[in-house]
Amino acid sequence: MIDYTPLYAGLQHIPALRPWLTTLPQQIAEGLSPARWGDLPEWRAVLETLPDIAPSSLEIAAEVRIGSRADASDHQRQILETQLRKLHPWRKGPWTLFDIFIDTEWRSDWKWDRVAPHLHDLTDRLVLDVGCGSGYHCWRLYGTGARRVIGIDPSAKFVAQFYALKKYLGLNEPVDVLPVGIEALPANLQAFDTTLSMGVLYHRRSPLDHLRELRETLRPGGQLLLETLVIDGGPGDCLVPEDRYAKMRNVFFFPSTATLESWLRKTGFSDVRTVDLDHTRLEEQRKTDWMQFESLVDFLDPDDHSRTIEGHPAPLRATLTATA
Repeated sequence: MIDYTPLYAGLQHIPALRPWLTTLPQQIAEGLSPARWGDLPEWRAVLETLPDIAPSSLEIAAEVRIGSRADASDHQRQILETQLRKLHPWRKGPWTLFDIFIDTEWRSDWKWDRVAPHLHDLTDRLVLDVGCGSGYHCWRLYGTGARRVIGIDPSAKFVAQFYALKKYLGLNEPVDVLPVGIEALPANLQAFDTTLSMGVLYHRRSPLDHLRELRETLRPGGQLLLETLVIDGGPGDCLVPEDRYAKMRNVFFFPSTATLESWLRKTGFSDVRTVDLDHTRLEEQRKTDWMQFESLVDFLDPDDHSRTIEGHPAPLRATLTATA
């Protein structure tokens, strides 16, 4: 059921992306290797046992809602929910399938409401979503009129979750999630009209290299939308946690917005603007029945939610736009 044949066929008709086809199939094969992901056969089995249900309607512009309760029998809905729960934890969403509500850890729809007003018109545009998770924002981007949306995220479980949903959203729709990181893209590609990187920068050991990689994905004049954790402060200010931040190990740089704007200009972007600042709320990132591990409330000081459990400033997220 994980089948990239329609993607490969589609890329044949996009000259700027056609060269990627020389390496992409092998990169995907390596990203979906059972040797790397021991649970992958179980996730594939989930996909193969999802019931065949034809949705009477699809909504991806205002939310992601697939069909209605009347489209499926109670038995089909029970099988569907049981199988989807085997792909726990569900991080990004929410999703509604035949009146089954997947209440994900993150209210990604709230983030979409913050960032969408700052995107250029996406009609007929080629869009890349870096660190896309299971593809929630990919579908919302497609719902605005994008011609093709490619999401990349090295987690094979996110790919399995994406295909569980794509079975009902349309296997031939030009929306894809690939099990690769940004380093898999050919250097200096200059292919995409719009690139998003949300919740990725602070996981990169070299943030300037990541910004350069993002610029190289964009055609001249293309738009970057960058969303990341920042700190209050002025030019040059940056937090570099020696150990963990909010219990996360793989975190490195938390600049001020002034510092981040400078980094973007230094790596070749123009028209750099900070367009949104937002403290992550407990209602936006939390444990749910579909994500039963620790979440934001467990990462904050129980006596002072303005600090993380390690004593760092609590998560503050900035959204910036820039032009390649």
